[in-house]
Amino acid sequence: MNWNSPDAVALVTAFQHSRSYEATRRLLSDLLSQDEILLLAKRFHAADMLNESIPYSLISRETGLSSATIAKIAKKLRGPEGGYIVALERIAPLPPPRRRTTQ
Repeated sequence: MNWNSPDAVALVTAFQHSRSYEATRRLLSDLLSQDEILLLAKRFHAADMLNESIPYSLISRETGLSSATIAKIAKKLRGPEGGYIVALERIAPLPPPRRRTTQ
């Protein structure tokens, strides 16, 4: 991925300057389908759960993601970019989502 391409820079800049929840929600809604947004939300939720050392089986049951997808998220979570960690730290004051502990 070339993050220095004009299109990538424009996209990142658009998110960077989206200064409110509503503006960001509207941008995401225009850019992505509902299914894509739901998938991204599930992946972010899985990253949060992985960060809390929740087992893959519970993450899969709660999000519907495959263990292979969860493993990819875990690799990114521990990877050099650090995007998940930065985002999770920024929302840390928010209460965690209710987690189901039983089937």
